[in-house]
Amino acid sequence: MTSFGKDPLPPYFGIDPEQAAGRLVEPIHTARFAKAAAFAARGRDELAKSGHAPDGNKRLRRFSTWEVCRYLIPVAPAHFRRVLKNDPTLPQGTGEGNSKWFSLEEVMTLRDHFAEEGAAHREYRPYRPEGLDAKVIAVANFKGGVGKTSTCAHLAMSAALDGYRVLVIDLDSQGSMTSIMGGQVQDEWQTAFPILARDYAQHISGENKVRTARGDAPIPLDETLTEALEVSPRNLIQTTHWSNIDLIGAQLNLYWAEFQVPVWRMQSRGWPLWDALTNGLDDSGILQDYDIVLLDTPPALGYLTINALAAADILIVPLGASFLEFDSTGRFFDMLYSTFASIEDGENAQRRHAGLPDVKFEWDAVRTLITRFDAAQQTDLANVIQAYFGDLMTTFRQDMTAMVGQAGEQVNGIYEADYRDFNRDTYVRGREAFDRTWAEVKELIVGAWWKDEQEAKHGEA
Repeated sequence: MTSFGKDPLPPYFGIDPEQAAGRLVEPIHTARFAKAAAFAARGRDELAKSGHAPDGNKRLRRFSTWEVCRYLIPVAPAHFRRVLKNDPTLPQGTGEGNSKWFSLEEVMTLRDHFAEEGAAHREYRPYRPEGLDAKVIAVANFKGGVGKTSTCAHLAMSAALDGYRVLVIDLDSQGSMTSIMGGQVQDEWQTAFPILARDYAQHISGENKVRTARGDAPIPLDETLTEALEVSPRNLIQTTHWSNIDLIGAQLNLYWAEFQVPVWRMQSRGWPLWDALTNGLDDSGILQDYDIVLLDTPPALGYLTINALAAADILIVPLGASFLEFDSTGRFFDMLYSTFASIEDGENAQRRHAGLPDVKFEWDAVRTLITRFDAAQQTDLANVIQAYFGDLMTTFRQDMTAMVGQAGEQVNGIYEADYRDFNRDTYVRGREAFDRTWAEVKELIVGAWWKDEQEAKHGEA
């Protein structure tokens, strides 16, 4: 290669045009995309199944006595073994000697037993006020690659291991969360799309009653809207390999909602499109069936994300400790302000004219979370980001560890990884990255529930 002094020239010098042209294939036509998609789908299935059982279905691994006593039920291993020995009706686990392994269902049964029979001051079950709705948490940022889906998945798994009943709703048509949870989604009618369509159809049906009473012709409902009226949001829920995590999955056709929702809004300007998901969760009773609902959003501030943010009680915004991600997240907040302030202004002008109270969006808490953190390289910038976001930022920064990276490669969450595949210290550090994140998010949930509980008590008084 031609050199400049002692050093070779960079590889972008000296490219021969004729040779470059010779390396090009024939022009790419649209059909080639279909072929690429088919190859990718086949490869995706094969890679996904590498983390599955031989029949292609994901199964959650069992948990050892050490894990149960350290992470799931706060009892000493010796006492744990004595309790099981003294009560053979309790799950005994599998394995020989002191090395017993328990399914998550068995852990939950044991958790209930200790809650009834154990020490009064121990937290065997997580705090959950009776009679209050589930807390809805949206994980959002319109920059891709910030760890949004990974964070959402691990929050779901953390909550499930803590004893909560969890529903995950995948609103990203890429379906990464659905893959992590082992979901199967055939078309848009098994996604959240029917929830939005049903809400619009119900709105039009209400308008038609008014029109009929006035003597006007009703607005016709097309086949999609007629079918959506027959869909219950409950029917969209599928179980997962986690006994207390359910899923409303996503697939590519869900993206159609981003085109269809504005068409519906143009047809009926009075339809509050941002409330469609909220109404679906409320009307179906889903918020009474679960403790926590987690919403994984697309990397864009589209109509699906707007619905997620409007439905959420708590917003988690992941970002990396880089200038570009800090800048992008700042613009994301700017767009959130512009979008929701605009909705408030537009709606309230009409509501005041009609003598109705103002609508106001509010969240119990909003937190930014630094993910994939490298303390050796990013501490200074992370401190700057912390200073600017202040109380909108979690105190813990989610470290990027070898275990986190390996779990991602295997389409698994770190809680699904068997600690015997790692050095014990590596496993502990890897878990800590998400245990501490869950601790901060759980504190937000518990605090918000407590406030709701106090308000409910004062309202009854």
